[in-house]
Parts: sequence; structure tokens; C-alpha cells
Amino acid sequence: MFAETIHNQRDFFQTGKTKDIPFRIQQLKTLKHAIIDHEAAIFNALKADLNKPLEESFTAEIVLVVKEIQYAIKNIKNWNKPKKAQIPWQFIPASAKIYPEPLGVVLIIGAWNYPFQLVIAPLIGAIAAGNCAIIKPSEIASQTSNLIFEIFEKYFDKSYLAAIEGGVETSQHLLAEKFDHIFFTGGNAVGKIVMEAAAKQLTPVTLELGGKSPCIVDTDIDIKIAARRITWGKFFNAGQSCLAPDYLLVDRKIKNNLLDEIKQCLQEFYGENPAKSPDYARIINQKQFDRLVNYLKDLKDAKIIIGGETTSEERYIAPTVIDSVSWEDAVMQEEIFGPILPIIEFTDIKEAVNIVNSQPKPLALYLFSQNKTLQKQIIRETVFGGGCINHILIHYTVPSLPFGGTGNSGIGSYHGKAGFDTFSHYKSVLKKPFLLDVKLLYPPYEGKLSLLRRIFG
Repeated sequence: MFAETIHNQRDFFQTGKTKDIPFRIQQLKTLKHAIIDHEAAIFNALKADLNKPLEESFTAEIVLVVKEIQYAIKNIKNWNKPKKAQIPWQFIPASAKIYPEPLGVVLIIGAWNYPFQLVIAPLIGAIAAGNCAIIKPSEIASQTSNLIFEIFEKYFDKSYLAAIEGGVETSQHLLAEKFDHIFFTGGNAVGKIVMEAAAKQLTPVTLELGGKSPCIVDTDIDIKIAARRITWGKFFNAGQSCLAPDYLLVDRKIKNNLLDEIKQCLQEFYGENPAKSPDYARIINQKQFDRLVNYLKDLKDAKIIIGGETTSEERYIAPTVIDSVSWEDAVMQEEIFGPILPIIEFTDIKEAVNIVNSQPKPLALYLFSQNKTLQKQIIRETVFGGGCINHILIHYTVPSLPFGGTGNSGIGSYHGKAGFDTFSHYKSVLKKPFLLDVKLLYPPYEGKLSLLRRIFG
């Protein structure tokens, strides 16, 4: 079904054109101009798909990728330089270098929660590394998917970069083809399907998944600022962020004060009725809406202490905070991916660490504490993809920080140099002159073992 497009891209890749650094830089500049020229259209598509506020679209979908492009353009020549490697003295005279080279034709499958950014950000790394690429935006965010297709039809030759629209069947057909790398962003269930399909072709994968990312709140904080940052990070995009804090682990001594501040922040951010706020997004579709509403219906001993209101026609779920949750509640069984924030209190930091470590490795971890000893302890004693101390989400926006999960939350990383590395093969080459060709390594071997032991032992 897509064999012709892939074949044409392989033919184009074989010309060697994508290996030229000026070509790569020009393509990145073209991508940047395409984004800037279509900024208003991108805003409109995101508004239609997610009722995403313009400001959230700008920060999370537009400026983030534009800055990433600029970072790649600035650094691509340095990234692409062969790097010298050390040679053991026994092989002198010789030299060794490591050469980055593009993989070939890669497939990038995006997600619906940030439907523009999550296909463009990995594509930047693929372009910078010198690959041809097929991108598959999420059909769930249909307006954004349509726009991406139109942009790529207008600005890029399909034999180099192609956008393909479609649903599950389209993804299945693509995954049946042979690629040199597959980059997928989404949930664990589909991630397993992608990895299984890739294994049949021995295709390497990068999986950007998710999980229940914890936010630990210590007593040694500025409680107002902590509450503001937690509220912003959790309810940004109506909680539909793989990096959003999935639950709060709060020291019992400050729990009530923190909840009071979160309530104040919600009122400050979205007013008395968030349903009327122009700054609050909506759930992507009815399926996701029903899933989240069922979490609120299936609570056992937990209590909704803030929010809880829903409107099916608008796919609106109010910013909601739940207290007294247990791990038996449905809301704690999988990643929430919505505007519902469960609270778990602890009395000792070891208790919080044990809770985090008893769960699958999360994509992110957040700690609010000014205690430097505690900061070091949490970093040392917990395993997670990445995170922040005293803030939420913003580590994702830093191009110099590799972004990716670990364990169930993902395989591999990207952004900046990490994105270049993901879509590159590092070819190791040793060069030795004809000078001093010592015969010690060659047969016949009789009598040479003791000398070999002394030299190489």
C-alpha cells in the first residue's frame, strides 16, 4: 500500500543528497518557515481538536519545535563531525574515528494530545541526522492531521519527507513495511504492538510512552509557588500530557494547606466556573471522556474534594482533585491522562520512595523541596525517565536535555543531540598505516604466547 513511497524514499536516500549538511540545514529552515507561515492554521486546528487555548498551543506546539529547529541548525555541523577515539598503545601507529551516518528511511508515528509537536519534534532529529522520513499524525486529532498533510504536500517532496493520514488500518500497513527505524509516541498497549511488528523486520524502535508519574511534595517549600506550578502542570491541556503528574505524594503536615492553595490557584487560573474559561481545554473525544468519567464513578473510599463536574456534550471535565485514594481504585490502575489529580499522603519520605519504587518506572518524577539532601536522595533512590525539582513539565522544553522513558515508560530518547543520535548510526573506523607491520599477531604462533601475555595482558 505504501511500498512505492518507501521505495522512492530509498532511491532518494541512495543519491546521498541527505548526507549533505547544507541540504539538511535548508530542509530544517524550510520546516521552520512552514510552521511560522501556518501558525494561525495550526492554532485553529488545535482549537478544533482539543479546544486548546492559543497560549498553550503556542508554548507547547509552536515555539517548542521552532526553538528545537534553531538549536539543531546551530549545532548540526558539530554533531556530524567525526569524533576521535583513543587507541591502545599496542596498536600504535594507528588512528580511530567514529562517524555518524543516517539510518535511511524512518517512520514517525505521533500522538493526539500534542498532535503537531509530537510528530515534528522527532522529525527534527531525523532531518538533522540525514534521513528520509514518513510521518503518521494521529487520526484522533483529525483537524491537525489534515493540516500536517497539507503542509508537507506543499513544502516537501514525498520522495524525501511524506505525511500519511489514516487510522489503525493505515498504521498496521505501515508497520508491515521495512523501515530503518520506527519512532512511536503513545500508550503502552499500542507501544507493544509497534514493537512486535518492528521485531518481525528487525527494525529498531524508539518508544515514548507514559505511566503514572509521581509528584512528591515535602514540607520545605514555598507552598504558594509549589501549588501554582503543580496546578499549572497538571491541568495544562486538561491533563492530557504524558508528563503530567499522575498523583501527588504529599507530606501529611502540609497536605491541607497545599490543597487550599491548589483550590485558590484553580480559581485564579480558570475562574469560578472553568467550563466558561477560554483557557481550559477539552477532552479529545467521547471514548476518552467516558473513560475518565468512569474513574470518578468507580471510586471506593476516595472523595472528590475539588471539581468533579462533567458535561458530555462539550467533553468537559472540571479540574478535579481526589483525596483518600487507594491503589485499588480504578483511577490508580493506569495512567489517568486527564484532569483528575489523586492525593496520597505520607508521614516519612521513605514511605514515599517505597510507593514510587513499588510501581512501574515512570516517565517523569517531580519533587518539591528545598532540602538539598532530600533532592539527592530522591534522584539516587528512584528510577524515572526525567523530571524536575520544584517545577513541572518544563524539562521537556530544554533541547540539551535528552527526553525519554525507562522500563514501561519508554525506550530511547530524543531532543537536541539525543534526537540526532537516535536517528544516526555511529560507524567506528580504525586506520593503520603500512609502517611497522609487527608479525607477532600472525601465524605461525609457536613460541609467541608468553610475549602476547606480556604485551596484551
